[in-house]
Amino acid sequence: MALTIFEVPSTRRTELDAALRDDIVSRQSQKIRDAPSAGGPAGQLYVVVSGAPEAVARADGLLTPLGRKLPPAEADSLQKKFQDEDDAASAGMGLFFTE
Repeated sequence: MALTIFEVPSTRRTELDAALRDDIVSRQSQKIRDAPSAGGPAGQLYVVVSGAPEAVARADGLLTPLGRKLPPAEADSLQKKFQDEDDAASAGMGLFFTE
């Protein structure tokens, strides 16, 4: 599975939403997070698209005019941070539903 992460200004949210509604891109896994909540700059959003390589390449093309594609090292670090947050949230929900 391919993955791309972009940093997009919050002021371009309407354009971002339109790009993510693309017929091919909308069928992939998408996450939008406020950058400051992940230690990033204020006024920015992190956009993660993962899925089929062709669809992720299309997302790259649609998102490039809107923001900055993160370099591989930065994207890997951020993806790990997001995964750790998701795992912690899942563990917390598990405690909620167990005796």
